[in-house]
Amino acid sequence: MDAFPQAESLIRARQGRATPARLRVLATLLAAPRALTHHELETALGEPFDRVTLYRVLDWLVKERLAHKIAGDDRVWRFNAVAAQTHPHAHFRCTGCGKVFCLENLSTSFALDLPTGFRAEHVDLTVAGRCPNCA
Repeated sequence: MDAFPQAESLIRARQGRATPARLRVLATLLAAPRALTHHELETALGEPFDRVTLYRVLDWLVKERLAHKIAGDDRVWRFNAVAAQTHPHAHFRCTGCGKVFCLENLSTSFALDLPTGFRAEHVDLTVAGRCPNCA
């Protein structure tokens, strides 16, 4: 499926306005093979794209669970589209180039024994190593 129609469908399914900025950013994330930083997104979007608008669109996409953000060791957020129902998955961070990839088919089930009264809402699992280009 082409990224723009898919982006529009996903945004409208959330009862959101399919603004040109939201469509371009989500379509770019959907087409990306890995999570992208703000700077990489600005570059991929091409022509000048207002930085504040980009931050607002990314915040909205994350809030609506159409994208998720992943913290890197360099304290730079990376963003990836969520094309289907949110599901638990792990991330792979390359220690060579710093790129972050979603590991969709990796089983992330493990026992979590929290103290009484605690309730987990989110678990973030990141595997560090070398991607094929850096290995």
